[in-house]
Parts: sequence; structure tokens; C-alpha cells
Amino acid sequence: MYANDGFRELDRWECLALLATVSVGRIAAVLPVNFCLDRDGTVVVRTSVSSELASAIDGAVVAFEADEVAAAAHSGWSVVALGPATLVTDPVEHARLLRTGPRSWAPTSREVFVRIAQELVTGRRLVGGRTLYGVHFSS
Repeated sequence: MYANDGFRELDRWECLALLATVSVGRIAAVLPVNFCLDRDGTVVVRTSVSSELASAIDGAVVAFEADEVAAAAHSGWSVVALGPATLVTDPVEHARLLRTGPRSWAPTSREVFVRIAQELVTGRRLVGGRTLYGVHFSS
């Protein structure tokens, strides 16, 4: 689909490897959230227990997106994961995620974790770079 426009489709494992390198992604509403990939490869989002996000996506199928862009080099990548989101309600699992899960940039007194089990993971990377002011950039 993108064979001639400088983009290369990424397979699932390349997508998961890229997701493991960043800590901020977006839920379909394009809301930045802190996240991490858990040990089973699922996306775990940390948010306030009182946030509308937690109640809105619990039990819903969501699209989650993360990317990294190097604007000056005209390079980057984007990964989208699609799957059901569920609140982590098990107290032992919640305690583990407090220690090992994503760190909140705006901590609150009561936080919850939302797990997104990816049923579909797709992505693409801008390859080849471009020349800008006589300097060649590559990805």
C-alpha cells in the first residue's frame, strides 16, 4: 500500500519492539496517556480513578496509537494497536503495576490501570530520509 511513498509496513513484532521504546501513546480520542508494555505484551495505561477515560473505555474495543517523529530528519514511525480495554481490578495485579507499570506524569491519590489486549497491531516507518538544505537524513 505504501511501497512507493517512502513508508514501509511494519510487522507485529517490529510494532511491539517500537512500542517498548516510548512511554506516551494515544487512546482513539487522541488523548495522550502514560503507558507501558506489560510482560505479556499488552498495553497498560495509568490514569486517575476519577477520569472519564477509565470509565469510558472499560469493556470497549479501543484504538491505541504511539509514535516517534524526528521532524528535522523527516523520519519516524507510528504503531496502532486495536483491542478490548479492561480495568485492572485484581488487587495483587494492581499492586504489581504500581511498582512496575507506567509512571504517571501527573500523579493523583487514586490511580487505576487499564489493560489493552491487542487483537490487531499495525504500523509503518518512514524510511530513506530526505535531503534538507543539502544534508541527507536517514532513518
